[in-house]
Amino acid sequence: MDRFAAVERELRKAAPHLLLDVVTAALREQYGVKSVELRLADYGMTTLQVVSEAPLAEPVHIHDSPQGRAFGAQEPYVEPRATQGPVTAHLPVSVRGDRLGVLSVTAPESSCSPAGLAEMQQLCEALGHEILVAERDTDLYLLARRATRLTLAAEMQWQLLPGRSVARPEFSLGAHLEPAYAIFGDNFDWSVSAHHLTLTVTNGMGKGMEAALLTNLVVNALRNARRAGLDLPGQASLADQAVYAQHRGALHASVLLLRFDLATGEVEAVDAGSPRMWRLRGGDVAAVDFDAQLPLGMFEETEYVAEHFRVEPGDRLLIGSDGVYDSASAAGERYGERALARSLSAHRFLPSGQVPLAVLRDLRDYRGPAPLDDDALVACLDWFGRQSSTGDASTGDASA
Repeated sequence: MDRFAAVERELRKAAPHLLLDVVTAALREQYGVKSVELRLADYGMTTLQVVSEAPLAEPVHIHDSPQGRAFGAQEPYVEPRATQGPVTAHLPVSVRGDRLGVLSVTAPESSCSPAGLAEMQQLCEALGHEILVAERDTDLYLLARRATRLTLAAEMQWQLLPGRSVARPEFSLGAHLEPAYAIFGDNFDWSVSAHHLTLTVTNGMGKGMEAALLTNLVVNALRNARRAGLDLPGQASLADQAVYAQHRGALHASVLLLRFDLATGEVEAVDAGSPRMWRLRGGDVAAVDFDAQLPLGMFEETEYVAEHFRVEPGDRLLIGSDGVYDSASAAGERYGERALARSLSAHRFLPSGQVPLAVLRDLRDYRGPAPLDDDALVACLDWFGRQSSTGDASTGDASA
């Protein structure tokens, strides 16, 4: 533990671009590691890109590589060997459920025992935290995540996001956007306090920069209202006024706002537009319908009303933008009519962080060769409930 604390101190003192050097030196000294490589997942979540000032290594695919196996399972993976000699192990780098990448080490077999891997995994967790802090001061890690150039609109949208996944004892949540390198109007945001999870999914009207600027205004207005202590209808109203003041009704944004009580599973919802939600409970998939209210910014001083429902331990919620459920097959059938429910059922055993990408892959297969003609956003939340002192999940007293 003293060794681990010493490395943490060195990471905190290191220049932002030298974090990997600190970890490499510690691994060589303490575990006899011969080589170290850090890879981060790209924006499309399809490849793992090497972190280097002048990257020479080729990307590796997440879905058919040893590194990808560790990234997907979020557990260390040791490559099989045909002969005696050093061992190559891959360790996931993540922060509070947000999967960042993989650290690969080649080390003596004695260093890659279960205990040794567990200790090295602790270093990976510390490294992940410092990478997120370092991104304020260097582009090194952001550059490593891109397999190709981002459009300006996409750059703006990705900088708005809180992460791609988050986990707490009461829930786990993941989300993804496509086309990852050219997204413009869709966005998601979340905030977790001691008592609540607030989740918003936004679909800005328009194309390109127009949509990106509109969504930036909406997300920041909602954050401003939330941080001012307004309730969910109040947050929607303030953002509505901000959009109307800027565009006078010429542009508007659709938003679904959700606020989960972490102790009881009670959910407050404001449906202001097009994002829609489905629930998987006990093997059955059903749409969760709300009273549709006006999108933000359509008219001056719109009043919003909250609705309520409850999630139960074991529930999975999936939220999709209209670029998902309105997308049509070659035969003209909308994806949200039947295929989305089949996809949600088919991937019920995947963790929530992997579901959005899996559903979007199914959407691409459903559409055939035609490219997406709109942004597509999928968010997936698994609800576990808060454990009581007896070990049972709390559901409160309200009915479902």
